[in-house]
Amino acid sequence: MTDLILESLYRYPVKSMRGQEFDWLDADARGFLLDRRWMVVNSNGRFVTQRQQPRMALIDVQPGDQGELQLSAPGMQPLQLGRPRGQRIHVEVWGDRVAAALVSPTADAWLSEFLDQHCRLAYLPDDSRRPVDPQFAGPGDQVGFADGFPFLLISQASLDDLNARLETPLPMLRFRPNLVIAGCLPYAEDGWRRIRIGDMRFRVVKPCSRCIIPSIDFATGERGREPLHTLMGYRRRDNKIYFGQNLIHEGTGRLEVGMPVEIIE
Repeated sequence: MTDLILESLYRYPVKSMRGQEFDWLDADARGFLLDRRWMVVNSNGRFVTQRQQPRMALIDVQPGDQGELQLSAPGMQPLQLGRPRGQRIHVEVWGDRVAAALVSPTADAWLSEFLDQHCRLAYLPDDSRRPVDPQFAGPGDQVGFADGFPFLLISQASLDDLNARLETPLPMLRFRPNLVIAGCLPYAEDGWRRIRIGDMRFRVVKPCSRCIIPSIDFATGERGREPLHTLMGYRRRDNKIYFGQNLIHEGTGRLEVGMPVEIIE
């Protein structure tokens, strides 16, 4: 079998805004450092994503090591934000209620103007903990503001297979993975249960069911039919479309592009 390698690494500092590719990233107990550490919420504290606001796909994000954040978007002046020190509120993401810190009224006004909806920007502090669904996780497993799991993995071969079926190929970032693996057959990741990358081990715990977000073009903020229309024809099960696998990590460490990937089980 061809040797498997870690081909790409991605991080998404603000939930549902644009992501970034890296040559290496460090992981803590929640996943990659600063991954989904910020989240937009509505007046009731409920999370807001591209599902309700496709224009979030147009917002670029640049985080700093100490919790600073810069936001930029078409037609808006770039906004530089300091470390969140605002009021603590409870926010909701997929039924989980988590204590978060509001970033600043300036951030709220900037986002409300661009999204044409009253909203606020919240940050997950170090002392706030969101457990992973115990149906799939152990008592110590936790996650940031990602939908449910610390890591999402997709093989490059799976995207290549999908793109061969599409009239217009799509970039990997449409699917918002953290880890991209090269050297396997398409959808080989569906059969993995435990893997090791460098010194870090991962449990492959649940297929990723896809919502409308991969159909939103992050260059225009517009929604199309693809790739969900094509995926529905061959990746549909139990009325859901699956593409990629959710992972939970064991321990912390650094991952680097080019590292070997071992299938333990």
